[in-house]
Amino acid sequence: MSSGREALAGSLALYAVTDRHWLAGRTLAGCVEEALRGGATFVQVREKDDGALPHDAYLAEACELRVLCHAHGVPFVVDDDVGLALECGADGVHVGQDDLSAEEARRRIGADGILGVSASTMAEALAAERAGADYLGVGAVFPTGSKADATSVSLGELAAICGAVDIPVVAIGGITRDNVKELAGTGIRGVAVISAIFAQSDVEAATCDLRMQVRKTLGI
Repeated sequence: MSSGREALAGSLALYAVTDRHWLAGRTLAGCVEEALRGGATFVQVREKDDGALPHDAYLAEACELRVLCHAHGVPFVVDDDVGLALECGADGVHVGQDDLSAEEARRRIGADGILGVSASTMAEALAAERAGADYLGVGAVFPTGSKADATSVSLGELAAICGAVDIPVVAIGGITRDNVKELAGTGIRGVAVISAIFAQSDVEAATCDLRMQVRKTLGI
């Protein structure tokens, strides 16, 4: 693995995905800053569903989050919206199977941008790697309330995908401080979480605790 890919893999240990539905009156920037202080190693801003921000407000928010992440030396990507990612100067974009194709996303962000792709099957994982993905988000590995239509991925399937691709894999879906140990031995390079961080009353403490559990049980 090249030094650049090693550096990316090393940044995926605790991958924080935003969801404003958990903010409970707090600002997203404030919660992200708490997560960064607590040890989040990668941040994806995600605006889905009803109540998504107008473009200008979303752009301003993304720019603010990029500045925060870069101040902590943490990569910052935008979910799905390549245009917004380019406008705000994000490090890259993450696309799902129902979003813009990985091939088109890679073409638009260029060779140097970070491209993450969601996958829930071996076929999707291999296709994403061929299309130029830098990392995969694989799940849902546990039941999750953050994405009601998420396809379940067994730990055996997760391990098989990790063994079949040459790019790092991040597990996602229902991961908490209590079940993260079940992912040991699968070959993942990180865990992606939403509510385990942003639904907590003390985001910094929750992030710090989860980061310690990831380091302790997964060695990453």
